Amino acid sequence: MYKDYNTHEIICHAVQNMIDRSVMQKSIAYPSGWVVGLFGAVLAGAVLKFGLLAAQAVPFNADEAIVALMARHILQGERPLFFYGQAYMGSLDAFLVAGVFRVVGYQVWGIRLVQVMLYAGTLLTTGWLGKLISGKWQIGVVAAWLLAIPTVSMSLYTTVSMGGYGEMLLIGNLILLLTIQIEKDNRDEAPRHMHLKWLGLGFLAGFGLWVFGLTLAYSLPAMVFLALMSARDKWTAGRSWKQVRIGKRSVDKGLFWFFARRWGFLILGVIIGALPWLAFALQQGVGDLLKELGGGAIAGIESLSYGEQVVRHAINLSLFGSTVILGLRPSWEIRWLGLPLAPLVLTFWVLVAAYAVKKTSREWRGQVEAGDYSYAPLLSGVILTLLAGFILTPFGADPSGRYFLPVSVILALYASQAVWEWQKKWGSVVGIVVFLVVLFNLWGTFQAASLSPPGLTTQFDVVTQIDHEYDRELINFLQAEGEITGYTNYWVAYPLAFLSMEEIIFIPRLPYHPDLRYTSRDDRYEPYQHTVAQAEKPAYITSNNPLLDTQLRTGFTRLGVDWQEQVIGDYRVYYSLSERVTPEQIGLGEDQG
Repeated sequence: MYKDYNTHEIICHAVQNMIDRSVMQKSIAYPSGWVVGLFGAVLAGAVLKFGLLAAQAVPFNADEAIVALMARHILQGERPLFFYGQAYMGSLDAFLVAGVFRVVGYQVWGIRLVQVMLYAGTLLTTGWLGKLISGKWQIGVVAAWLLAIPTVSMSLYTTVSMGGYGEMLLIGNLILLLTIQIEKDNRDEAPRHMHLKWLGLGFLAGFGLWVFGLTLAYSLPAMVFLALMSARDKWTAGRSWKQVRIGKRSVDKGLFWFFARRWGFLILGVIIGALPWLAFALQQGVGDLLKELGGGAIAGIESLSYGEQVVRHAINLSLFGSTVILGLRPSWEIRWLGLPLAPLVLTFWVLVAAYAVKKTSREWRGQVEAGDYSYAPLLSGVILTLLAGFILTPFGADPSGRYFLPVSVILALYASQAVWEWQKKWGSVVGIVVFLVVLFNLWGTFQAASLSPPGLTTQFDVVTQIDHEYDRELINFLQAEGEITGYTNYWVAYPLAFLSMEEIIFIPRLPYHPDLRYTSRDDRYEPYQHTVAQAEKPAYITSNNPLLDTQLRTGFTRLGVDWQEQVIGDYRVYYSLSERVTPEQIGLGEDQG
């Protein structure tokens, strides 16, 4: 006997079957918690950055403008190898921005979009690193969240473009990932595609050298780590110089050739990756490259003996650098952030540092339990290389904290491992502490961004912290008056050129320091020099520099030149000059460093 179904029952059964099948499929394909957590961190990081940009809390600066101008010139056929006016920081950032400009046009937000995407890659690779060094995705997710809502310094330098910081962090993570994978394959005696991995590691090291020399803080300890770990594994296993086990086979190859072959692939990779760097060396000589790599851009500004410099750098690190790394203050001023939570956060990071030291020491001595991973010496090697480079080279004269961005990544990885162990003793209390650390970072970022100007700025000298809300008004005024060429300082010249689509060209021949110190390094793009040299009556623009204003007026008067002045925000324009006047005629523009 057949049961008599009516139309309503048939529809209900069909819908129920569809729902059951849908629920079953979802239960099978539903992403694991770590996937949700990791991509949630990436999303949170992007939302934070877009929020800061929407609030106009991150001013457009001259270094960014140079990257933007390089990108514009790339689309016009130029092929620069390095950041304009220097022989370090390769032009990768400009090429990436050029790609975005081709799609969205010449927009400032297009530059920042590149940085958001690069940092998303850094967060994803940090999560992957956490998994590799611990065997647990949860470690990577916690580290990614600590970086997704980062300190003020990390937020700043991964939102604006300074020519290579975002790329450096991502390349550095990839170097660590490949180094760990090579060591794991070597330990497991499963050298699948081993030579390709060594070649890839070499490529990243060489490519990173061109992109930003700070990647040496990753590649140097990576090489040392692989050399030491490989040697220790081979000799402790009692293998002879004649018999080397490769996979499941013992072949009659000497240990020397075993290493030479792999390191040969690595060297080949370095050469391939560093081809732009090497091409410049062949054209211009290697001297400038090595000088810039060693901190030539800021060498000599301290006027101290080398011993005194080392002491000063150590002080900069302990007092200024450390507080920026931990997010206790912004890099451009001494102002404490998130004070109610600051003591807790400081205590947390001190405990993490102690955990890192203990873990590194234990693993270096080979005291690793079965199933554990011994990559702390590699991670700590990155920090030690950075600290040594900062103290022993001219870079230590810069206490901004920007050179310590890799430290934040390594600390996040250590913190996530420490939290995993601590929660076994103290339970959910540890999770609350992590939440408060993230909240502190968010609080500090908003606190720093709320004071605008300067907002989140890369300028450390108050004189250079220009209120860029008046940029468009300045451009309109110059266009209306026909004053489209002239002289100004570094922090005005290049934003003005990019925002006006290079209709207005002012070259940085004026000092921005209050004591009127000037360096010709500020004048970075030679074609602009020719444009201004051909101008009949170039104008002058100053910003926040009363002594310079006085010297300009005195010089004009002495030369018998008539002029007009117009104040627009932080800018002061000297225009409608009765005759051509160069900075040299006024006693300005002489190179002093």
